[in-house]
Amino acid sequence: MPIAPVSRRVGVWTINQAGRRHHARWLLACLAAALPLCILVGLASGAVRLSPGEVASGLLALGGDAPADQASLIIAHIRLPRVLLAAVMGAVLAISGAAMQGLFRNPLADPSLIGVTAGASLGAALVIVVGGSTLQSYTALTLVSAGAFAGGAAAVVFVYRLATSPSGTSVASMLLAGIAITALAGALGSLLEFRADNDMLRRISLWKMGGMDGASYPRLLLGTVVGGALLLALPRYANALNALLLGESEARHLGIDVERAKFALVTWVALGVGTSVALVGTIAFVGLVVPHIMRLLLGPDHRVLLPAAALAGAILLVAADTLARTVFAPTELPVGIVTAIVGVPFFISLLRQRHHYGMQS
Repeated sequence: MPIAPVSRRVGVWTINQAGRRHHARWLLACLAAALPLCILVGLASGAVRLSPGEVASGLLALGGDAPADQASLIIAHIRLPRVLLAAVMGAVLAISGAAMQGLFRNPLADPSLIGVTAGASLGAALVIVVGGSTLQSYTALTLVSAGAFAGGAAAVVFVYRLATSPSGTSVASMLLAGIAITALAGALGSLLEFRADNDMLRRISLWKMGGMDGASYPRLLLGTVVGGALLLALPRYANALNALLLGESEARHLGIDVERAKFALVTWVALGVGTSVALVGTIAFVGLVVPHIMRLLLGPDHRVLLPAAALAGAILLVAADTLARTVFAPTELPVGIVTAIVGVPFFISLLRQRHHYGMQS
């Protein structure tokens, strides 16, 4: 007797699954189409507005031997590396946030939970204060980036070692260690700021706000190499992240090497976020807001969530950088301010609906 109802339920489940797959493909296609459009808008926008024809001619003139006009010079030397770097870093931050939310099984997690952002900020501040005014501008920018990457890497290594015991790596301990290291790095950074002069304080503040004004082709190349490796590596752990949503014991029963997956995910996220902070400074909320929006639209399946988050993160950061360059043109806002203005109201809305996410009232 129960065969017919079961058959109907199976049929409905199959239809729902097919509908979800169709919805996911449609959304990914829309995001993939929107990203080039946002890049073109970013190339046309700024203190000097360019028409679509000027943008097209400037792009076609790249690498040519013909004399370059003003539009071609603006696109080739200023806007193209900046917009592309924003797209790459936005994708890196968003896919890293999606991976951390899956690893911590918490929709309010972001990449900074493992201490990489605070450590990188401390490393940058240390180089700025120690180097002082003795460094030339380009050399200072390079050394500050190196200091930021080293600080972020050291913080993540410390957090991971604190969370690891002979029985394995505890995600809860990693979260607590990340909070502690973040607080320690913040205190040491404040101590450096207390000892810094006005010029150093301004440079540290601008670094913490994040910005694409230091974009160049060497930085774009480095960001693309690291970002490309990250975008290729993290989707390989989509099934592991899906299994971890059920719990670590369940994931082990499904054949997932949980400890290896944790180590790989933390390593890749630390590399990506550390590189992002080193190249463009601290940019908040991209790793929190974008993955959460994509999860609400697509569900928790990381096989589609990770690429969707990467595309949406690239779109968001390109759009934010475009706004930062145009709202008060010719003055440029730090892009971290724009992302925070977008992210804070969204974060508050999440807190107001915390009962939907299993949080205590």
